[in-house]
Amino acid sequence: MRTVRWNVVVDIEEVNGESCATARLHDRSPDHLFGIGRSWIGPQDRDLPEIGDEMAAARALNDLSNRLIGRAYAEAERAPQQQPTT
Repeated sequence: MRTVRWNVVVDIEEVNGESCATARLHDRSPDHLFGIGRSWIGPQDRDLPEIGDEMAAARALNDLSNRLIGRAYAEAERAPQQQPTT
């Protein structure tokens, strides 16, 4: 059995009604992946910072997920091909 733990840290800043989140993956790789997400208050929206934070964090995690999938595909393409066993 193999167990691996990765950690994701999400930092959120809010400035002038816009929330910006950065999700950073701490794993085995030297190229630390990150994702970015933003949300903002529309003219008709109520000022609910918690919802803006959630939207920005979700978008950052989605961006991170897409980047991680891209890295995995790239690594799989570079991996040596296994020879069929007979």
